[in-house]
Amino acid sequence: MGKLGGLMAFVKAAELGSLVQAGRALEMSASAVGKAVTRLEEELGVRLLERTTRRVQLTDEGRHFHERCQRILEDLDDAQTMLSRSQEVPRGRLRVSAPIVSHHFLVPLIPGFLDRYPDIELDMSFNDRSLDLIEHGIHVAIRSGDLPDSNLISRPLQSFRLLLCASPTYLNTHGIPRTPSELTGHVAIRFRHPNSGKLLEWPLNATDTQDLSGLRTVLACNNIEAVLGATLRHVGIACMPDFLVRTALAQTQLVSVLDEYVNGDGRYSLLWPAGRHQSPKVRAFIDYLGQQLVDG
Repeated sequence: MGKLGGLMAFVKAAELGSLVQAGRALEMSASAVGKAVTRLEEELGVRLLERTTRRVQLTDEGRHFHERCQRILEDLDDAQTMLSRSQEVPRGRLRVSAPIVSHHFLVPLIPGFLDRYPDIELDMSFNDRSLDLIEHGIHVAIRSGDLPDSNLISRPLQSFRLLLCASPTYLNTHGIPRTPSELTGHVAIRFRHPNSGKLLEWPLNATDTQDLSGLRTVLACNNIEAVLGATLRHVGIACMPDFLVRTALAQTQLVSVLDEYVNGDGRYSLLWPAGRHQSPKVRAFIDYLGQQLVDG
């Protein structure tokens, strides 16, 4: 029996308080358990167990060592479980929470994902509220901005840019702002964060934000799709992610302004609960999006 066997014999004897019971649990003799523990003690140069004819007890040194050994064996068990689960076919219902606007880049990827994993049933909730994943039974979430300091694991996805856009009709009427100071007299359409209630800050360079005092907000709403709709209807200038306005810009339904003054880099991330065992369906989704939504 090697060092790993000695650790297992020691941990089981300490848990059960008996070499005999440890032997039964490990399907070996009590004598073999005792010898394995003795060899371990000799290697470490310290006594781990006090033995009597009826039971064994941890020494002070043994108590500290036992805590570490438990974690080592648990990690080994996790590694073995992960390896065996990697051979399983991802299947079952997968609940995903994502911002409303993310359907623009997620929906085109769904057919390829389901072709690769036909036994997975996607249940996607598009909303702009940051739901508690564990409380609502969500397997994976997609979020942008500052991530919560919690027991969630995160993985970054492809970056995006925030742009200031308006329709040609609006700009023909109100003029094209060439510098932030020329926003005076213009009107804004603003996105309001559903969770905090705060308006999305326009990502102008820090030295230029003082020039926004003359900009008047005429519409604020908590749905970025509504912001896009109002912008297309010539209501004002709005700040939106590049993937949302890409088609409208290509078709000249919208025009971006003040590009050289905008510093609007952002990124979405995948979030999922930390756990000792990650199911194959969750790993499949995380890896698939990680492969598809990468910068480059």
